[in-house]
Amino acid sequence: MRRLLERQQAGELSTRHVRAVAETVGVSERTVWRWLEQAKATGRLEAGARQGYAVSDEVWALLGEVGGNVAELRRRLAAAGGRASVPSASTLHRVIRRDRRAGRALLVEREPVVAGPSRPDPLSELGLNVVAGQGTGGQVFLREQKHLAQVPVLVPGAQVVHTPAVRSVLRTVAHAAAVGAVVCLYGDAGQGKTVVLQYALSQLPHPARVRRVHVGVHPTVPELRRVLADALELGRRLPRGAGEADLMLVNALRQPRVLVLDEAQRLPGPALEFLRGLWDHPDTNTALVLAGAGSERALRRVPALASRVLTWELVPRLGQREVATVMAAFHPLWEDVTADDVAWADEQVGHGNFRTWAKLTSHLTAEIYGRSRAVVDRRMLERACVRLKGPL
Repeated sequence: MRRLLERQQAGELSTRHVRAVAETVGVSERTVWRWLEQAKATGRLEAGARQGYAVSDEVWALLGEVGGNVAELRRRLAAAGGRASVPSASTLHRVIRRDRRAGRALLVEREPVVAGPSRPDPLSELGLNVVAGQGTGGQVFLREQKHLAQVPVLVPGAQVVHTPAVRSVLRTVAHAAAVGAVVCLYGDAGQGKTVVLQYALSQLPHPARVRRVHVGVHPTVPELRRVLADALELGRRLPRGAGEADLMLVNALRQPRVLVLDEAQRLPGPALEFLRGLWDHPDTNTALVLAGAGSERALRRVPALASRVLTWELVPRLGQREVATVMAAFHPLWEDVTADDVAWADEQVGHGNFRTWAKLTSHLTAEIYGRSRAVVDRRMLERACVRLKGPL
C-alpha cells in the first residue's frame, strides 16, 4: 500500500500497477482501490484481513465430477446447502480460474477397468474419460491439458470459456480425431466457431498432426488438389497426372491426422465430390473437419458426402441468461459490470454473438486503459455500442 500511495501522490499511479498488486495477492482490482481509499482515510497501510471465498478439496473434487462445468457445480452446491451459502457465479468463476492458474490440477477419475476381453477403445489415446451414466451410453469429458491454447480473441487477457457449446465441440473433435471421421461445424457468422475449433484442436494429445487447408472462393478440383498437397507437405513432389497425384494424396491420408478445412461453404459441388472420393478410400485414416457459416447447407447439396458426416455440430448464440456469466469468465473487465448493464448491451448490439461481444470488450479495454479507476459503467457501454452499430 505504501508504494501505491506514493505513486498516487506523485501522479504516477495507473491501472496496471493496481492490476499487478491485485494479481499478486489474489484479489480484484476494486478491492485494491478500496484498500487505497481506506489507507488515505485512516493512515493504515496494512490491508485488512480478507476472508474471501476458497474452493475446498471436496468442492474441487465435485468440479472434476461435473467435467469443469462451473454452472453445474453451482447448481449442485445450491441443492446441497441452499443458495444462501453459495457464492455468485462470477466469484466462483474467478476463484476457480485463479486456482487453476496457480497450478491446481483438475482431474476426472478414470472409470474402473473391467476384466475380460474387450474391443480396443479408440478414444483412450485422447486422454478422454467415459463416465458411465444411467441408461445407455455415458458422458465424455476432456482431461485437463498442461498447456492452454493461445486463441486470438481481439483483446489481451481474454480466455476460452467452457460453455456447453465449447465442451460439445471438444468432444466432437476428439471423437473425430480418434476414429478418422468427417464432421461438420456450423453456425451463424461470429458465433465463435473458429475460436472454439482452434481451442479444441490445441487440446488434442497430438496437435502437431493437425493440418489446415486454406481454400479460395469456389476452387476447382485441381486447385483443391494443390492446396491439399500443400497442407500435407506434398506440394513439390505432387505428380502432374491427376491419377498419380490422387494416389499420393491417398497414401498421405493413411497417417492418423486431422485435416481442417475452414470456410467449407466456399467449396462447389465438384470439389466436395472430390473430398468424398478421397475419404471413401478404405486406407484413409485422417479425420476431416469441415467448418464455416453455411457449411452444413453446402454439404447437404452433396448427399454422398453428407451421409458420411459423423457429427453435425452447431455452435449456437449465447443465451440471454448465460451472457453475463460467460462474459465475466471471458475477461476480467466484465466481472464488476452489473447484470442489467450486460443485458442492455446484449439487447443493443450483442444479440448473443460472440464476435460482437469480443469487439465490445476490445473497445472498452482500450477506453479504460491507463485510467485510475477501471470500472465500466453504462455511459462507457453506450459509447462502445455506438462504435459497433456503424452507419444507419
